Amino acid sequence: MPKLLLHTCCAPCGSYVLEHLSPSFEITALYYNPNIYPYEEYDKRAAELEKLLSLAEYPSRVELIIAKRNSAAFDAVAAPFGDEPEGGRRCTECFKLRLEETAARAKHGGYDYFASTLSVSPHKDAALINEIGAALSEKYGVKYLNSDFKKRDGHKRSIELSKQFGLYRQSYCGCFATFDNNRREAQ
Repeated sequence: MPKLLLHTCCAPCGSYVLEHLSPSFEITALYYNPNIYPYEEYDKRAAELEKLLSLAEYPSRVELIIAKRNSAAFDAVAAPFGDEPEGGRRCTECFKLRLEETAARAKHGGYDYFASTLSVSPHKDAALINEIGAALSEKYGVKYLNSDFKKRDGHKRSIELSKQFGLYRQSYCGCFATFDNNRREAQ
């Protein structure tokens, strides 16, 4: 079976993607999300991913790497675009940052492919994510698994699996700007 390094943004998004891909790949889920704010949220999402992997059954074992939080890396690419709405240049730079780390680790770790769970979200631009992945594939010499996981009811299935496993479903993507917007909307 080919080896896949799967950037995993959170347990709910990972739930469907892991279910969908595990029959075809040996998967290592990489939790690398320097955008997540505040620190407690980063840890909470990491713990939920560990919970998912302890409860779900896959055709083959799914490994997990939880990367050390590196907010400075995200701050460096996102600061110029802090006032933009979700989906703007801040998000593009965030996708690049997370996918580049995944591609570099895939090359170093001898993986056959790399991919991301990001495209399962209806709020994320799969075409943009795939464009970034393709460019990084050329740069690092590791195949990128082109995907739009929200298709074929992937997002709907992620919601069902989240309920089944009692997963925490966050109400914002993770970064400081969406955290602040979410707080304002809740008031």
